[in-house]
Amino acid sequence: MESPPPKFALPVDSEHKATEFRLFSVAAPHMRAFHLSWVSFFACFVSSFAVAPLVPIIRDNLNLTSTDIGNAGIVSVSGAVFARVAMGSACDLFGPRLASASLILLTAPAVFCSSIATSPTSFLLVRFFTGFSLTTFVSTQFWMSSMFSAPVVGTANGVAGGWGNLGGGATQLIMPLVFGVIRDIGAVKFTAWRIAFFIPALFQTLSAFAVLIFGQDMPDGNYHGLKKSGEKAKDKFSWVFYYGFTNYRGWILALTYGYCFGVELVVDNIIAEYFYDRFNLNLSTAGIIAASFGLANLFTRPGGGILSDIVAKRFGMRGRLWTLWVVQTLGGVFCIIMGQVGSLSGSIIVMIAFSVFVQAACGLTFGVVPFVSRRSLGVVSGMTGGGGNVGAVVTQLIFFRGSKYSKQTGITLMGIMIICCTLPLFLIYFPQWGGMFCGPSKKANATEEEYYLSEWKSNEKEKGFHLASLKFSENSVSERGGKVDSVTRPSDETSSAHV
Repeated sequence: MESPPPKFALPVDSEHKATEFRLFSVAAPHMRAFHLSWVSFFACFVSSFAVAPLVPIIRDNLNLTSTDIGNAGIVSVSGAVFARVAMGSACDLFGPRLASASLILLTAPAVFCSSIATSPTSFLLVRFFTGFSLTTFVSTQFWMSSMFSAPVVGTANGVAGGWGNLGGGATQLIMPLVFGVIRDIGAVKFTAWRIAFFIPALFQTLSAFAVLIFGQDMPDGNYHGLKKSGEKAKDKFSWVFYYGFTNYRGWILALTYGYCFGVELVVDNIIAEYFYDRFNLNLSTAGIIAASFGLANLFTRPGGGILSDIVAKRFGMRGRLWTLWVVQTLGGVFCIIMGQVGSLSGSIIVMIAFSVFVQAACGLTFGVVPFVSRRSLGVVSGMTGGGGNVGAVVTQLIFFRGSKYSKQTGITLMGIMIICCTLPLFLIYFPQWGGMFCGPSKKANATEEEYYLSEWKSNEKEKGFHLASLKFSENSVSERGGKVDSVTRPSDETSSAHV
């Protein structure tokens, strides 16, 4: 392998993706992209869930019923379902920097408009349009997968996603604090909550400009420049979309992600109100307890990504899949228990245990996603991310809309759904690496190279469009695991002939 070009501060592989993850570095382009991605995603999370801790005030001001609040929770995450798939395609075609910043700027006005909601309908509309900003999750994961190599991609995705998700917990602390300060200055409470929304709106807007000004799509430059110079092929949307949507592994990960990240979105929406009503707490105390759920993302989701990479070094892709299933299933068990516990202290302890496992499962999921497809990485990331939102919508619609179920019953049933919807992980199989119960295929062509180059037509290969996939296949050999890492397969002997 050629020595790493001196222009990179971090060691890189043949695609110039970083092979190390240095958390406290801001070196361009790898670590700078990391910090820009998680901060901008964090800002969008703060905006999307800024309403949740203030619901007890807002519902009195706008005369909202429990059904209105449930519907608002549903629409806040439903808008991003199809938008996440669209964002994935936009990342594949235009790059994560432009796709991310554009969406953040388009949704910022909805956050500002939250302050002028006067009815249940207008409240529902601003929550719907603000929720689109959560689509930046896809660009965050795509960006990290474009910047970091196979041995550390799970860690990079986990930390970026987890620290972004921190916004869901941080907003439970920030908004009641901002509201309290504005009210203490002299504003009446029904005016104070409106003014408070200018803080997340401004933060979100500034994060978009930071991404545009300081970000870079790929280690070697931005999409526009790379395409202009001929270093990156101009791909066709139809084929990118086709190879993403016809890969069944993406659909399974979309389903399972619906019951880790999707559940997290639901809990972000209901948890403050749950503790406020069930245990007769004041707004600030309920907000602090609710915040602990989201703030656990500081280490839980990153922990899932790191665990995925550690297990993969020894057991490869099969280890990643097994660890994801075990962790997410345990999350479902703790969710069931949380709905059954009747004491405040017991509920808090179980909630924290639940948060650890369900958020770690999110990080573990995106330890697998980057390997499903190289050509259609954005589409698969979007499908998986969209699945998270579908899970949130379905769960909120069934268990937390209206008064059919009490909150505690809904939480218990949600736990059962987590366990059931994690079982399809058993069906994921990679010919070159195997699945949870089966080893890799014995066929001679069951190699990384064959798997990733099958996404390109012969005429596209003649033009060299497949070369990035070829490099990726060479760098993903590590997914065989430590026990078989030294085994020679046809890809090891023939890949150099294609370069």
